[in-house]
Amino acid sequence: MGMMKEFIEFKKIPRLTRECVVTEKIDGTNGVIYIGEDGEFLVGSRSRWITPEVDNHGFARWATEHREELITLGKGTHYGEWWGSGIQRGYGLQKGDKRWSLLNVGRWCLYGGTPKKFPTSDPGITKIQDVLPPCCGIVPILYEGIFDTANICSVLKSLELVGSKAAPGFMNPEGIVVFHKAGNLFFKKTIHKDDEPKGGKV
Repeated sequence: MGMMKEFIEFKKIPRLTRECVVTEKIDGTNGVIYIGEDGEFLVGSRSRWITPEVDNHGFARWATEHREELITLGKGTHYGEWWGSGIQRGYGLQKGDKRWSLLNVGRWCLYGGTPKKFPTSDPGITKIQDVLPPCCGIVPILYEGIFDTANICSVLKSLELVGSKAAPGFMNPEGIVVFHKAGNLFFKKTIHKDDEPKGGKV
């Protein structure tokens, strides 16, 4: 008798009506910083590692110039959006003004801000946000609460009417990103052409 095939259990399905976070979807290009165990420092775009010589809208050059600050992010892979002058819609920023906004809004607090405290499953342990270095931003939070499609649509409509929170006064924002905590999934919704697929960025 042959070996029995390994049984693969069907994964538990997360509940839809759970906490979510809605952030502004900034129309830039992906910027990735990797910090290794031995201090290794790598810079990437969506699909490849980049260097100041083979760059993506100047992100590798900027990251190299700010390496000492960025190292304080700690070990791991840090994802953000590199946006501003000369990148996609530009957001009305002056020439040369480019910014890197991290995507993990739960983990980070802006430099100079007050870190939030979060309870954990252990009553004796409280989690506190890490503080970003001055050179970094965070994508703006537009809504936190129970996932509900009516609320999501309302947030998107408000963004369209009020304009970008990332760049106040810019009236052509792209859309939103919804992070469903229980499902550990991201979804995006744009103000215009949401039903059309979008080509990948470098």
